[in-house]
Amino acid sequence: MPRQVFFYEHPDRFVAGTVGQPGQRTFFLQATASGRTTSVALEKTQVAALAERIDELLDEVVRRSGGNAPVPAVAPTELHDTAPLDVPVEEEFRVGTMALAWDGAHDRMVIEAQALVELSGEDEDDLEAAEEEMLQDDENGPPLLRVLLTGAQARSFAKRALDVVSAGRPPCPLCSLPLDPEGHVCPRQNGYRRSA
Repeated sequence: MPRQVFFYEHPDRFVAGTVGQPGQRTFFLQATASGRTTSVALEKTQVAALAERIDELLDEVVRRSGGNAPVPAVAPTELHDTAPLDVPVEEEFRVGTMALAWDGAHDRMVIEAQALVELSGEDEDDLEAAEEEMLQDDENGPPLLRVLLTGAQARSFAKRALDVVSAGRPPCPLCSLPLDPEGHVCPRQNGYRRSA
């Protein structure tokens, strides 16, 4: 079966968002253009890592260009997107591997999110080799979401993604684990329940 690639060269919208209540949230990346929407599920830690790496890469692009790259230092307020995900949110796949690059010829950030690959086998080296071969297979590899963003769009995506990640449950002031509305068993309180 040929590889399915969801390609957004000029997205109208590319955001990270969630479905569900804090503590029960499912995280998504969602790209929209010309009436077409693609949603892929991923972990909270993947969203945070993606946002941080985007900011780091954009900072490096600005540094290497001597400040001449079309990349704002902060997310432009006119691109700030606080709207919920477009519904219905239909998961195309769960993200396993992500990649970032800067296309200097077109001044665009390239973001790729590839489907989680599950392989079975006995030898770990054989599994790693099989996974690498599958990920590199442009014709028959796992589904892929590829989005191209301007520097301003990428900064705005990163800001929203970090906001979404931090909008979950507040941390316990003692142990930093997330507090549920009914509290949690705090390891710093010798197992006694700590309330919010």
